[in-house]
Amino acid sequence: MNEIIYMKAGYEPWWMFSGWEETIIEKQVFSTDAEAIAYLESLLTKFRKIYPHEAQQKGSYWAFWTEEEQEFCEACDDDLQTYHGILWLKDGRPIQY
Repeated sequence: MNEIIYMKAGYEPWWMFSGWEETIIEKQVFSTDAEAIAYLESLLTKFRKIYPHEAQQKGSYWAFWTEEEQEFCEACDDDLQTYHGILWLKDGRPIQY
């Protein structure tokens, strides 16, 4: 089972901090790698048109952001960057793309 996940959080998706599942905005499930790749590529293309900044790690995590999208963190008394993360998981684990 392939999962392409879109999450939005105050950290990059590769950190997968405890409770990260609560930041999921959308999850699509595919039975084949080909279906997952097609959807992933369309999603990456869409995000690259919207967000000027991108980082990628381990072939299964992408983070997109714009410097204007930040939220104030009372606990740390500072602004935190908001990240739009995309993850590709296969059988619940990150996959190399």
